[in-house]
Amino acid sequence: MKNPACYFEIPVRDLDRAVQFYQQVFGYRFERTTIDGNAMAMFPSADGGAGITGALAKGESYVPGRQGARVYFSVETIDDTLKRATDAGAKVLYPKTRIADGSGDELGWVAEIEDSEGNCIAIHAVGGA
Repeated sequence: MKNPACYFEIPVRDLDRAVQFYQQVFGYRFERTTIDGNAMAMFPSADGGAGITGALAKGESYVPGRQGARVYFSVETIDDTLKRATDAGAKVLYPKTRIADGSGDELGWVAEIEDSEGNCIAIHAVGGA
């Protein structure tokens, strides 16, 4: 059985600004391309690596906003990532919170930020807070 998600796209208004934001907050390096007439900045990927990859996407059908699906980025620590995010101009939408499932098993920490384009982006850390 495969994991159900295979790819994501985050809508942006200003691709250069969004690339700069995600580089500053997460340290990602992007490869730019055009797909079906839409400007894309591809997140890094590793063949056979865990998780999925995606792109920052600019085009007529891509409208940034807080509503809709949440993309969760794995991070080492919530505190360090929130600091970099707020330094980059992000607004904290949901503060650092410890999470557990219905049986009480600890699942780590989460927080949500508003990115440079107005999207709600979630961050998750398993161990370090």
